[in-house]
Amino acid sequence: MSEWPKIILFGDSITQYAFSDGGWGASLANKLQRKCDVLNRGFSGYNTTWAKYLIPKIVPKTIISDVVLVTIFFGANDAVLTGQSQKHVPLNDYRQNTKEMVDYLTNIGIDKEKIVLISPPPLDDKAWCNGCVSSGSEVNRKNEVTGKYSEMCCSVAKQCEVDCIDLWSSMQQEKNWDRFLIDGLHLSIEGSRFLEKNLSALVLKKTSKLPVLFPDWKDINPDHPEDSLF
Repeated sequence: MSEWPKIILFGDSITQYAFSDGGWGASLANKLQRKCDVLNRGFSGYNTTWAKYLIPKIVPKTIISDVVLVTIFFGANDAVLTGQSQKHVPLNDYRQNTKEMVDYLTNIGIDKEKIVLISPPPLDDKAWCNGCVSSGSEVNRKNEVTGKYSEMCCSVAKQCEVDCIDLWSSMQQEKNWDRFLIDGLHLSIEGSRFLEKNLSALVLKKTSKLPVLFPDWKDINPDHPEDSLF
């Protein structure tokens, strides 16, 4: 390892907003202070077709020795209803795109244990429909359809033998799960906490052997700090 260890969060707007106030990425970074950097590589509106071309720029081969974990978190945009947006990706294409991204990572030398897929969260149909009506646009998403993409994400993870967080299913097992979403789609602070709790259980286990970088200030020799620091 030549530089500071890195966790890379790769996804759409739900990842892009992960470092907002109360965001799941920021909470994860807080738990990993002085052990590794948590890098936000979220791109609002992106789908897996675009992401598969981008991933070599996000995780280039030159940094793999420093990468301790990569999350791939797409599907919410892929699941837009057919004909409603350029974001839509057919289900089988979503499967192939996701697999290609996992294959890219393993082919450049990233171990399967360092890859985590996250399925899209559920869609609150009522809240999303109300938002569409208010903005004068057609309803372009349905929870039932998003569920099929979540199932496919989990299927790819099983096929590729990598970890997966089934956010769509796990959230809906909770009472009043609509509180996890602010507009029917994006995560609220409670939703971010829910994801971070599930993700950190995996991440902390996978990073448990990483040392705290550099000594505690109390252990530094004030007369010769360079001897203590390196």
